Amino acid sequence: MEFMGSSYDGDYNNGRMEGTGEYTLPTHTRYVGEMKDGMFHGKGVLYFPNGSKYEGTWEKGICKEGKYTFSDGLEYKETDWDYCDGKDRRFYSERCNGLKPAGESQLTDRDPPRAIPDGCYDSGDGFYDPSTRVVKDYDGNFLRNADDQEHEWVVRTCRKSWDEFIGHCPRGNTLEEK
Repeated sequence: MEFMGSSYDGDYNNGRMEGTGEYTLPTHTRYVGEMKDGMFHGKGVLYFPNGSKYEGTWEKGICKEGKYTFSDGLEYKETDWDYCDGKDRRFYSERCNGLKPAGESQLTDRDPPRAIPDGCYDSGDGFYDPSTRVVKDYDGNFLRNADDQEHEWVVRTCRKSWDEFIGHCPRGNTLEEK
């Protein structure tokens, strides 16, 4: 374990991590909670170096339910989205009501999505105005001033109130020319 950069401080049974303990990964992410047969098993919390955390219930190393809390306190619960084998992301409303046909896919759990004020972004817990760097909740009340990291993340990843034409990008020939 120490050769891989990870460490464990906690209970053992038959030479295996079992009981309660703290497992630190090489990325400095820490798991604090219950272990069984060397795996996360039971209730536990993953603490990430950026200040966020994931609280969950684990079975044989697989998380069965939980919630992610960002370092600023914003939470996502498993009802906000569902991961099917870690690859397919679906919103909770899609789980309950089914997927929409191609071309009508949902952009948010709420359908139809909230209208975003001109010049703003939907940051997940409210609307972000990049000109003032202020996040307001969906009712227009002040939430916080965004730091440089949040500003960059919102501008890079969140839905915005306007469309942009990015032009045509032709595909290359996928067949080898003879």
